[in-house]
Amino acid sequence: MKVSREIKTAVLVIISIILFIWGYSFLKGKNLFDNSNKLFVVYENVAGLATSAPVTLNGLTIGKVNSITINPDGKLLVELHITTDFPISKSSIAEIYDSGLVGGRQIAIKPNLLDKNYTVSGDYLQASSKLGLTDALAQQLEPLQAKIQELLENADVLFTNVNDILDTQTRQNLKSSIASLNATLSEFSVASKNVNELLAENKSKLNNTLKNVDKVSGNFATISDSLAKVNLGQTVKNLEKTLAKVDKIMAELEQGKGTMGKLIKDETMYANFSKTSKELELLLQDVRLHPTRYVNVSLFGKKNKPYVAPVNDTIKK
Repeated sequence: MKVSREIKTAVLVIISIILFIWGYSFLKGKNLFDNSNKLFVVYENVAGLATSAPVTLNGLTIGKVNSITINPDGKLLVELHITTDFPISKSSIAEIYDSGLVGGRQIAIKPNLLDKNYTVSGDYLQASSKLGLTDALAQQLEPLQAKIQELLENADVLFTNVNDILDTQTRQNLKSSIASLNATLSEFSVASKNVNELLAENKSKLNNTLKNVDKVSGNFATISDSLAKVNLGQTVKNLEKTLAKVDKIMAELEQGKGTMGKLIKDETMYANFSKTSKELELLLQDVRLHPTRYVNVSLFGKKNKPYVAPVNDTIKK
């Protein structure tokens, strides 16, 4: 049977239309001959997720995002095409995450391996979203920005106060102070130079002085060693014994024991000593005034004069 030209043309047009639809769908990320499972996830915010984004499980790509539509309540419905035969439980979580600085947003399936209630095509998974690097950085920088703003405001107030303080007179005083400081530093430099010259001139004397100091230190060390070898403990014990005896003597004196104690404590003995001393003094005074009463030397046998008591037997003070 001979096929007419019109039939051939119609078949070619139909094949072309089918290839065009298939190619267009393929470019949009759809495959007309795809028999993969379709899972759905509802998100509040997809955070930049795009269609054809990979769907991974433990880092392995197991599918892709087929479409993103907006529900009447404003939430976003994401359709996932899963190409793996690995069973995914209904309690698994579909988390949007940032794959890298330039990799874009992806979805990671976090399976619940303990749940044996597996999904079938058309089931829904739990939604989750992880902050991207930029969002996390912005969240961290937000309080820092507020602190920087407050710091800048405080700095502005500080500079305003500084400008108010640094008036013309204050600036002039600062210039004078700096000039005085420069002069002082110059004088200090000259003094330091003089000190260096003085040290250079007296270097030999300083060396001799340091040698003498070393010698004195050596002698002091020798004396210290000698003192260390002395039996100071025995000396201290002897001193303690001596002090104990002295304390005992002082106690006996306080109690009036012994000659010295009686002399100190006995008022009668003191009065006798005082009276004897006074009489001895009168006797010596009388001997000085009238020596002939006590010593009479006569070559011719002259008789002794009778003793005449003095008018006053007291000594004028």
